[in-house]
Amino acid sequence: MPSDNLLNQRYKLLGQLGQGGMAVVYKAQDLTLGRLVAIKMLRQSLIHDEGFLARFQQEARAAANLAHPNIVTVHDFGSHEERYYIVMEYIEGKDLKTLIKESGPLSIERTLDLVIQMCAGLGYAHRAGLIHCDVKPQNVLVTADGRVKLTDFGIARALATLRPGETTDVVWGSPQYYSPEQAAGEHPTPASDVYSIGVVMYEMLAGRLPFVASSQQALTRMHLHDEPPRLALYNPAVPETLELIVHKVLAKEPAARYRTADHLGRILIAYRQQGEAWTGAQPAPGSSIAAPTAVHPNAPATSLAVAAPPPAPVGQAVRSVPVSLSEVHAAAPTRPRTAEATVIAGHVEELEPEAEEPGLDWIAVALGFAAFIAVAGLIPLWLLVIDKYFR
Repeated sequence: MPSDNLLNQRYKLLGQLGQGGMAVVYKAQDLTLGRLVAIKMLRQSLIHDEGFLARFQQEARAAANLAHPNIVTVHDFGSHEERYYIVMEYIEGKDLKTLIKESGPLSIERTLDLVIQMCAGLGYAHRAGLIHCDVKPQNVLVTADGRVKLTDFGIARALATLRPGETTDVVWGSPQYYSPEQAAGEHPTPASDVYSIGVVMYEMLAGRLPFVASSQQALTRMHLHDEPPRLALYNPAVPETLELIVHKVLAKEPAARYRTADHLGRILIAYRQQGEAWTGAQPAPGSSIAAPTAVHPNAPATSLAVAAPPPAPVGQAVRSVPVSLSEVHAAAPTRPRTAEATVIAGHVEELEPEAEEPGLDWIAVALGFAAFIAVAGLIPLWLLVIDKYFR
């Protein structure tokens, strides 16, 4: 902690909460308003780096314009004796990475609850024109009563600043969690945040990351080319349909994923609302559970539509809107459709297509009637021929 623990005669530093490569976070007391706050202070070694300083200021501006129950509120930004800091809402709780380490795989119910809240916060940011670009469990704070607070918009990108075909030689983000397009140096999109949510969700359900390697280069290759191991290998209790959703979120092509965090949130709410038959389901001792067979990107689309609300702030009423669970399956080119899949209580069942009932071919009827009229019109001509030549 800095030797002078009072910033601008207002913020008294009480102790360190955490640190990263860019900044250190302190618990502090706001002496003016008499409340606890969290202060994120740029490392002294970086204050003369214009790039890092610009990103630090960008985080303050980006987060200050986001007022949402699932995003940490920014109260102030300032500097004191060449120490730049952001004053944020103080959150009593733990980050999601710590919870995963402490509890191993999280329950399906808790995973859905936390991820839906993440989607609500990130969806709000997407609608505001911002992409987080560094979604990871370390940046997801969870309060004692289960409320999610997203933090660290330090490398967020404004959608308005992105140009089609833009590439970069510098890849920002965490290699365990960034999307294939970020790994390739392409510009991020809201679907890039969705991919990172998928990695976090996989880790919550499996208790481990989908891709593990000893170097950033190896992780980059895995994000670009490798398919993640099936969740059933690490947690057989994960329902097949939920595995389908995670598989789609981790698609290599952004167009094959859900478009925004709001989109994913609606799908997860719809899935959760189907019923409680799948929640808490545990395999019987000694039983063998078949591995999911419908997690291939070419799985057939579903046709079941249900009423599902969009993600809503915690404590507010939710209004139902239609959503199609055909989006549960991959959007990659599919084989010719010979059957339909419908989602029932977290399971996928194959249904034969209904045979179409035969009906009248009205075109054939009309042509037959026209032919009859034409033939009937020749009758007077034949009568004249018979009268002239055969009498």
